[in-house]
Amino acid sequence: MRIFVNDKPLDIASSEDLPKEKTYECVYDHPVDLPGTFDFHDDVLIIEPSKDVIIKLLYLLRTRKLKNLDSVTILTSRKKEIKDFIKSRFTVIKAAGGIVTKSQKVLFIFRLGKWDLPKGKFDKGETPEECAIREVEEECGIQVKLGPEICKTWHTYTHNRKSILKKTYWYAMENVNDADMKPQKEEGIEDIRWLRHHEAKIALVNSYPSMRYLYKKFLKLVPKVQTS
Repeated sequence: MRIFVNDKPLDIASSEDLPKEKTYECVYDHPVDLPGTFDFHDDVLIIEPSKDVIIKLLYLLRTRKLKNLDSVTILTSRKKEIKDFIKSRFTVIKAAGGIVTKSQKVLFIFRLGKWDLPKGKFDKGETPEECAIREVEEECGIQVKLGPEICKTWHTYTHNRKSILKKTYWYAMENVNDADMKPQKEEGIEDIRWLRHHEAKIALVNSYPSMRYLYKKFLKLVPKVQTS
């Protein structure tokens, strides 16, 4: 499970999940505390932290920019317990969205000064698939055909002083009709464009880390997009 906390990736992993080729610049084995001047940089590995340490870690990630930090990995033999504990520290909301293709192009939206992908929160009683289709069609003014699930992303933010953890279901989609395509202005979408793969890579520089992570997952599922 990967959660983007203040745009920094936090992985909760068991020993089987750790990539053998990855190295960690900072390793903390069974830490009993995180000092106020805890020096996180590059890739950090924390082995079997206590719940008190996890609480302090989440606070650190949420409240500091940590410009020199690339990622944090929690290595634990209690993966589900730790996942559930982290989720319990937030108000969890659900959303769904899609990466839409048209031939060799992918649909991007521009919102809040960044390139993004269409998504939105569940309506009452909706399934993830229903929410994904509705949100993409509403935000982009197109009609789509649902494809396979790409992955789920998790990211945190603060709203009305509440710490929110958003779980988003992502699906590959195909364009059916974009004759009336237009950005949904009331949702803050300023622009909408079909981008080829090399253009998408440039756009993703001005995007969110979670969107770059998602796009890599998408390319593994739909590799033909990379041919153009």
